[in-house]
Amino acid sequence: MNHMANEKEITIGIVAGELSGDILGAGLIHALREHYPNARFIGIAGPKMLAAGCETLFDMEELAVMGLVEVLGRLPRLLKIRKQLVEHFIAHKPDIYIGIDAPDFNLRVEKPLKAAGIKTVQYVSPSVWAWRQKRIFKIAEATNLVLSLLPFEKAFYDKHEVPCTFVGHTLADEIPLDVDVSAARAQLGLKDSDTVLALLPGSRGSEVSQLSETYLLTAKALADKIPNLKILVPLVNEKRKAQFQAIQAQVAPELRTILLDGQSSLAMTAATAVLLASGTATLEAMLYKKPMVVGYKLKPLSYWIFNTFFTFNIKHFSLPNLLADEALVEEFLQQDCNPDALTDALLPLLKGDNSALIQRFYDIHQNIRRDASKQAAQAVVELIDAN
Repeated sequence: MNHMANEKEITIGIVAGELSGDILGAGLIHALREHYPNARFIGIAGPKMLAAGCETLFDMEELAVMGLVEVLGRLPRLLKIRKQLVEHFIAHKPDIYIGIDAPDFNLRVEKPLKAAGIKTVQYVSPSVWAWRQKRIFKIAEATNLVLSLLPFEKAFYDKHEVPCTFVGHTLADEIPLDVDVSAARAQLGLKDSDTVLALLPGSRGSEVSQLSETYLLTAKALADKIPNLKILVPLVNEKRKAQFQAIQAQVAPELRTILLDGQSSLAMTAATAVLLASGTATLEAMLYKKPMVVGYKLKPLSYWIFNTFFTFNIKHFSLPNLLADEALVEEFLQQDCNPDALTDALLPLLKGDNSALIQRFYDIHQNIRRDASKQAAQAVVELIDAN
């Protein structure tokens, strides 16, 4: 307990735009209360932050929009919320403002607040290291400090001399270093001797429609080579489940799959190997120490736009490879993401010895397991106390 700061009556502005941010925000609020038991937290909060005692000026649901088209429809409302937030915080100057993820929204709130003399923090770095690298200068204008979840992000900020603290990743704190595979299999009615493939075709409708057929045809080819292969498919909600079932009925009706409601953590824990879309799920699979193949497809038009208008400065796109700075796991993008390539990459992972790869995952897990909420709180306290 930091007794020096104890009695300080401070106000912390804090805004989360979606459920993942709400989880980070709640962890941070609890950790900051260790330093400032009397602190007032106010901004935009989800259910977990509200339960931690944060006051909300708007419903977090209003910010949780994905994709260009959805955002356009909601733009007037989003702009109004942003304007009112900025006015509120400039009128009632908080000791610090913390924007959690949602960079397109938060950086535009942070910039005018910083200009008005309010200290600002962006918790979770935008993926500037990957594309639109010039954005780092906009981030520097808007923030006093970036809290990064991953060490290679901090290296990028250091190179550009933008203040950044690496705090570790909350998932690495939550997922134990050693997971109980037998218990997960027992829960799913699987045997320790089973060979188990988990398919995770993404959480968005567009991902499920782009990837399911390829994933199913891959699973079918593997099931022909591995008798009695068990195939787990966790789907995020009923909509995605119905969507996947419709695709399976067309492309692989005879394939035996075990569909799960959510439970992606359970599926990964039980799996021998995983085939999955890119994103945070690849980090999760690595933390569960699972050999994996990453296969991703965008709609042809989106892929063309990305390739034409954005410069990518990365050799890899999956988090395990970015963290290792080498190709630990095989990645297949667009036309390379096809059943033949995926089958060839997965077969040795399902049948072979993966102990060297698993050891690498273990080492990376230890490196990013830092008690992120506590580290983030410490960095915020130091910024508040700095003159």
